[in-house]
Amino acid sequence: MGLLRLKMPPKFQLLALVAFAIAMIVLENQIQKLEESRGKLGKNLSFPMNRSQYADDLFNFLIIIYLFVFQVRFVKNVTLWKEMKPAFYHGHVSFLDFTKFGVKKKPIYINVIRDPIERLVSYYYFLRFGDDYRPGLRRRKQGDKKTFDECVAAGGSDCAPEKLWLQIPFFCGHYSECWNIGSKWALEQAKYNLVNEYMLVGVTEELEDFVMMLEAALPRFFKGATELYRTGKKSHLRKTSEKKPPTKEAIARLQQSDIWKMENEFYEFALEQFQYVRAHAVREKDGELYLLAQNFFYEKIYPKTT
Repeated sequence: MGLLRLKMPPKFQLLALVAFAIAMIVLENQIQKLEESRGKLGKNLSFPMNRSQYADDLFNFLIIIYLFVFQVRFVKNVTLWKEMKPAFYHGHVSFLDFTKFGVKKKPIYINVIRDPIERLVSYYYFLRFGDDYRPGLRRRKQGDKKTFDECVAAGGSDCAPEKLWLQIPFFCGHYSECWNIGSKWALEQAKYNLVNEYMLVGVTEELEDFVMMLEAALPRFFKGATELYRTGKKSHLRKTSEKKPPTKEAIARLQQSDIWKMENEFYEFALEQFQYVRAHAVREKDGELYLLAQNFFYEKIYPKTT
């Protein structure tokens, strides 16, 4: 799930997008075939163990193998395609450890996260009213006029606490445990990856500072990004067409769940880390951020003479 942006002619960009779309269709068809195979296995297996359980286990194993192969291809395409370097890849992708596939060069990971409840509210209305990027596109829940507050009061599935479980698994990665809702291991793994694998993770509430820090750290990619963000008409490319802020009662109800507490803990962790990096790595002067001079110390160690 995601988009690909590369420095290439428009016609090649179109071909790349078409190829990506075809790959997604093939992937979905293969998964559908595996699901059909699981049903046949459950009927035909004659092992002494529970047939249904065996079929489920084998199905999950086949899915893992198929997706692993898909990851290998993705890693090879990113690292071995030297004709289009440097490249900038953008999309909704869970963290992927390139070194696990024997690759020495890793990509520079950056990301932006959002307050978990604000993200859920925005997505709830996005599914019903879309955004100003493609206003004519019919959304999956179009026609449903129920507000977010009404959904919470009725215990609806689209506003359930389980829907908050998203930013943790994306930072955790592709391990199955990452997607087990409420997993404490997934939370800790997400924190570890944020600190050790991501160059910078910003928050939407301080997006301008995030852009300024990227320009200071990676001018090759982000030169002029801050000025464009401040003056450009597309600084916020997508904005939900219609959105009503939730009431305090609806927010309080969501905040009672353990899932919110974990997602909020991760968000607060990311926010603290972002503010720490901003305070110790850059300084602002006349509306621009500058990288600080060397702020660490070292000493030379000489071998003992005999």
